[in-house]
Amino acid sequence: MRNILCVIDPTTSTQPALKRAAAFAEQIGGNLELLICDYNSFLNEERYFDADALLKARTDLLDAHKRTLFEYAEEYRTPGVEITVDVIWDHPLHEGIVRHAIVSEADIVFKDTHQHPGLGMTGLSNSDWNLIRLCPFPLWLVKPGEYPATPTIVAAIDPMHQNDKPAALDEEILRTSKMVAKAINGELHVFHAFDAIKLIGKTIDVLKLPTYTPPAIVEERARQQHDESFTKITKKHDIADECTHLISGAPHRALPKLATEVGASLVVMGAVSRNILKRLFIGSTAELTLDRLPCDLLVIKPAWFESQVGPGWLSTD
Repeated sequence: MRNILCVIDPTTSTQPALKRAAAFAEQIGGNLELLICDYNSFLNEERYFDADALLKARTDLLDAHKRTLFEYAEEYRTPGVEITVDVIWDHPLHEGIVRHAIVSEADIVFKDTHQHPGLGMTGLSNSDWNLIRLCPFPLWLVKPGEYPATPTIVAAIDPMHQNDKPAALDEEILRTSKMVAKAINGELHVFHAFDAIKLIGKTIDVLKLPTYTPPAIVEERARQQHDESFTKITKKHDIADECTHLISGAPHRALPKLATEVGASLVVMGAVSRNILKRLFIGSTAELTLDRLPCDLLVIKPAWFESQVGPGWLSTD
């Protein structure tokens, strides 16, 4: 993760993602690029301006953005970190960010999340959800707040692949989580939840149990299977027993609850995308979980997804 792309919101002076990305770049000795992606349909309407006036208005806006980025670059400049800036005219926002990330060969993308109007809480915007679906690179969504000296990182894995996540994705989640934990002096916890109620209806045959088996026995047998797979992968990655969490319960409830209990600063999750006529979806479990998390979120995609995406892959409508 040498090439770090940080998306700057030109509408606010508060930039939590910039602070997080700059600290991360300093900790790993990476290169940091600051990006503003902007678009104003009014400045695309030639019926209001002649071509020269339109071009000048757009150029003036982008130049102002670039001056802002140079100020941020100067403020966050540290020895050993090269900071570059870029401003692009593109829309929708999420597609512009992805197109630029591909061209600039980003290794990771940082972006803020913001408060929901009237709710007094931070959450994922429509652009965030689309980035989760479309961004082929690790996506770090930042919520306001400071990290403690030793932040807690929770890696959410699915060793039984009950949510259709491939085994290689768990390996990538853990590899990335360990790298991030080392970089930010964090403590890594590993989480897996299995929904026993869901399992009861479809694992009687798999577990070779009679149909009249009491639910408690089905849950215990399922726990044994999940524990075996979970322990195997956590031992392989040298995760201490006290930092492993195998929980019986719905993942979309259990993960935010655990993140709150351990005071997590960052949750690392995998998202499985299915490319059906260029419409991409993440799993329903992830969709139920992501907006409930009390902390930053780092989303990892399967390796095959990055190989499928190129600069011309997205629409330009």
